[in-house]
Amino acid sequence: MGARTMEQTMRRSTLDAAAVARVVHEALAEDVGSGDLTTNALFPPHARARARLLVKEPGVVCGLPVAEAVFRALDPEVRFEAVVGEGDHLRRADRVAVVEGSARAVLSGERTALNLLGRLSGVATMARAFVDAVAGTGATILDTRKTTPGLRVLEKYATSVGGATNHRRGLHDGVLVKDNHLALSGDVRTVVELLRRVPGGHPVEVEVESLEEVRAALDAAADALLLDNMSPGAMREAVVLAGSRATLEASGGVSLANVRAVAETGVGYISVGALTHAARSVDVSLEVL
Repeated sequence: MGARTMEQTMRRSTLDAAAVARVVHEALAEDVGSGDLTTNALFPPHARARARLLVKEPGVVCGLPVAEAVFRALDPEVRFEAVVGEGDHLRRADRVAVVEGSARAVLSGERTALNLLGRLSGVATMARAFVDAVAGTGATILDTRKTTPGLRVLEKYATSVGGATNHRRGLHDGVLVKDNHLALSGDVRTVVELLRRVPGGHPVEVEVESLEEVRAALDAAADALLLDNMSPGAMREAVVLAGSRATLEASGGVSLANVRAVAETGVGYISVGALTHAARSVDVSLEVL
């Protein structure tokens, strides 16, 4: 194996304050722009408002600190009280937070806060569903780079809140040889040898699509194999072939309907793009009290 194992490159995210500030700044610039024409005309700067944030359907709550950051960017003195915990699974529609401060801040920040809260809760809810689906199999659910541009850090935080594990944050922190790399650069043995020289001791993972490619990657001493769109039967054979020589990650076409069957092949990891690219935002709302 390389200086670092594949497991050591994985992690659970914590919320990055700088990333939150960047996203909130850009989102408010997009939505509020030079000012909320309606709200600013109706309410003077000293007007106050108190409101509750509601999740209107079952799901995993995620993004409360992000919603708070939206309101606080518009009114640094705003009071934001979360009444449920980040990652709590609500079985029914329920109040999740109360916000109190400038009426202008509450009303102007409403849509941005709800968009982010709903999106992150949707990603966390999807992640929890996949994690629950493979419970007891020993397989770990991984997220991917199939994220919304500009929101990757927050969406990977949301998959963590849902119980999944972060894989590569970007091209800068992991080595993965895809089919197009091999098409341009030659045979897998040469590629693996070249990538051993990359600073940082990154484990070398190679994408394979057949048992013949599995054998070739194992013979080249790859640390990990990404089994791309392979059948459950082929995955089982790959598990036997690999033994303890390489970590196996299944990928491609994974859904809630088949993820448990994939896990039961014996692969250690299953990467699921749907955690982010197919997650539906949870329905959330804000009601003035």
